[in-house]
Amino acid sequence: MSTSIQSAADLNAPPVTKILADFVSQHPSQGWSAEVEHEAHRTLMNWLGCAVGASGHDSVQSALAASQEFAPAPQATILGRKDRVDMGSASLINGISSHTFDFDDTHLKTVIHPAGPVASAILALGEHTNASGREIIDALVLGIDVACRVGNCMYPNHYHIGWHITGSTGMLGSAAACSRLLKLDAEKTKMAIGIAASQPIGVREQFGTMTKPFHPGGAARVGQMAALLAKHGFTSSAKALEAGRGLIQTVSTKADWTEIDRQLGKNFEISLNTYKPFACGIVIHPTIDACAQLKAKGVNYQEVERVELKVHPLVLELTGKKTPQTGLEGKFSIYYGAALGLIFGQASEQEYADAIVRRADVVALRDKVQANIDPNMSEDSVEAIAILKNGNQVKVQVAHAIGSLENPMSDQALESKFMNLSEPILGKQQTQELIKACWNLGKASDLKSLLKLSTPS
Repeated sequence: MSTSIQSAADLNAPPVTKILADFVSQHPSQGWSAEVEHEAHRTLMNWLGCAVGASGHDSVQSALAASQEFAPAPQATILGRKDRVDMGSASLINGISSHTFDFDDTHLKTVIHPAGPVASAILALGEHTNASGREIIDALVLGIDVACRVGNCMYPNHYHIGWHITGSTGMLGSAAACSRLLKLDAEKTKMAIGIAASQPIGVREQFGTMTKPFHPGGAARVGQMAALLAKHGFTSSAKALEAGRGLIQTVSTKADWTEIDRQLGKNFEISLNTYKPFACGIVIHPTIDACAQLKAKGVNYQEVERVELKVHPLVLELTGKKTPQTGLEGKFSIYYGAALGLIFGQASEQEYADAIVRRADVVALRDKVQANIDPNMSEDSVEAIAILKNGNQVKVQVAHAIGSLENPMSDQALESKFMNLSEPILGKQQTQELIKACWNLGKASDLKSLLKLSTPS
């Protein structure tokens, strides 16, 4: 009976592993619009700034120390540090650092953070292979397309089961991007995607711990190794994604195959990428935005009796921690996020310091926040009402939070975010030069200048 079910599942699925492999290996260089090209550079810059900014974090120190136990050859750069390790370890560590602050990009349709797995893998591999900037940008666009299209196919069921979709699709994007960078043909690219398909990474139980940022780093390393294995003749199932016991039908009760090839090569998922103004879970952003607006309207947090929020159901599922004790836990607390908006008017990484999470006035305000589910609210909207001790009420409604597709961060805002992250590590002048190098990467003959500027002098 299981054999017949397997066969039926196989027969109903199109050959999506082959479709994606053909696309990645054969799509022309820069075969997309100027808008897509610009978004690719925005994605790369945002990712790199996040990685540099978190380069001194304890999670990065721990990952580097663990990697050095293997006595790695110095093949690739650790962003924001003078250390060099093998390219697999560099993929892992840069992937970890880029996601540690929870400040990286988000494909809102699937809540995938696509740059972490893809960019971390190809930058390390590209340094080793002496790739051009053009090759990096091409691989980035195509790798992100693979990860997000598979994510579209499975979301939201796959995510609701408990998978951290950034890691559990990121290894496919990494494998595809690295295959492109290695100039593998369609058959070997198919094998690389298939090898990666046996290695999904990450469960949502880990949110609020160092293991959450391990997921994109681990996915980067897995995908890179999959491409290298395929390069040297290692094989996998040719139907690793779509088969009845392949990745998609094993880890998801939804398999919308049309999401894989709809407008493939014409529309690119990187066009739907967004960037965070706040260093926390994306579904908290509307609340922080609204509470910052309450502060701008003159609401004094010390005069607040309570704050009432109306939020989408997913918000409490993802960020319902009521009593966070660390910065990492605070990134998944809508109650803490609301307090940050009202007290500071912002939520950069500095506001997620452990000392601020436990500060008495912050805790007092956090405990006055009430979040109520309203199924009519979208994931990027909120209604926030501040009830003051004198009985007055001030209300703010946010239809689309800053940083969403409808209310995106400008290039200037992204540069300011980059400066705030990188300047403490690299200094003002070097950071400004690094921003220019990011914008011009598609024209660069190699990665040497970008990588030199990405490490302390």
